Amino acid sequence: MNRWIGRFLDRRRHHPVSGGLEIFKYIGPGLLVTVGFIDPGNWASNLAAGAEYGYALLWMVTLSTVMLIVLQHNVAHLGIATGLCLAEAASVHLRPRYSKPILLTAMLASVSTSLAELLGGAIALQMLFGVPVRIGAALVLAFVLIMLFTNSYRLIEKWIIAFVSIIGLSFIYELSLVTIDWPAAAVAWVTPSFPEGSMVIVMSVLGAVVMPHNLFLHSEVIQSRKWNLSDERTIRRQLRYEYVDTIFSMLVGWAINSAMILLAAATFFVSRTPVSELQQADSLLRPLLGSHATVVFAVALLLAGIASTITSGMAAGTIFAGMFREPYDRKDPHSRFGVALSLVAAFVVIIVISDPFKGLIYSQMALSIQLPFTVFLQVRLTSSEKVMGKFRNSRSTKWLLYAVGALVTWLNVMLFVSFF
Repeated sequence: MNRWIGRFLDRRRHHPVSGGLEIFKYIGPGLLVTVGFIDPGNWASNLAAGAEYGYALLWMVTLSTVMLIVLQHNVAHLGIATGLCLAEAASVHLRPRYSKPILLTAMLASVSTSLAELLGGAIALQMLFGVPVRIGAALVLAFVLIMLFTNSYRLIEKWIIAFVSIIGLSFIYELSLVTIDWPAAAVAWVTPSFPEGSMVIVMSVLGAVVMPHNLFLHSEVIQSRKWNLSDERTIRRQLRYEYVDTIFSMLVGWAINSAMILLAAATFFVSRTPVSELQQADSLLRPLLGSHATVVFAVALLLAGIASTITSGMAAGTIFAGMFREPYDRKDPHSRFGVALSLVAAFVVIIVISDPFKGLIYSQMALSIQLPFTVFLQVRLTSSEKVMGKFRNSRSTKWLLYAVGALVTWLNVMLFVSFF
């Protein structure tokens, strides 16, 4: 009897049973990725877009989200079908002279990502309590390291879901204080337009959405669920539900990014007030919406900074462990070293730079340089029958991914060039 019960429980663990609420077991990995594109870099880009061009650039949020869904679903597909994250798969299936340089550049990009996220949290602490940026960055760093080294994936997922929920509710509150022309916004979401002088911000909005570390992170988080990969029916079910999780999570990110532009359009654009950095929001929003609105804005920014720093650290641990053909594990020395390397190196850069806002700009430039390597590495692996077996990309999917990768790469390169 005990043996039968043991077999039943083992089967339940490795072969999840279908049910009406089963989808909720799969919600979580996509939301971890979502915080990566509602990070402080996105806040700066979206506020600038709304302040300078009103609703006109909302379409770019829609387009970038669609491209992100394609890329993130594909890299999660890799994790489910192979049981390997993107970094592990690169180390296993590519020769070291190809895989190691790509993964090393991905680690450097993770430092740039962590730099932007730590700065965002520090700026929020400055807005809320007048804490100097460097001290604020140290506080965020300490909190994030404690979170990453003492919490499991599932606990961190719950924290992130809570953070994203509060951020979303914060913007609902902010939007309730302003008047939005919803018919005009609806048209702008689906109608491409290029107002004079807007190309830099157009590319900035896209460049802040598709980031290398999110591609590595999603493939790791999704395969960490450890379903039985020998069961094709289980794999296909997991692929189906992962797609729902990805679409749902990316739409949450789309809504929050859109809300930033809508808020800026209804306040700064209407009053013809340009915005060039996040700290301005406090002094600009206060006379327009009152002190409560600025506090809500800063709290949401703080949560976004903390959450995105957590996911940035996890991604760095994933990449570094993948170099040794290992999955991310908070107790494993390689994973812990990768997390610490990315976050501490980013903090050191914050200590030595004199202009935090320029630090945000340069960090985005570094991501633009590395992005093509990660995107085309992903497409190469997911299109390989040797890697994916019967779950490899179809020919049409492969060329769609190449087209998305080429467009994202071109726009990011143009963003990089625009800084000179």
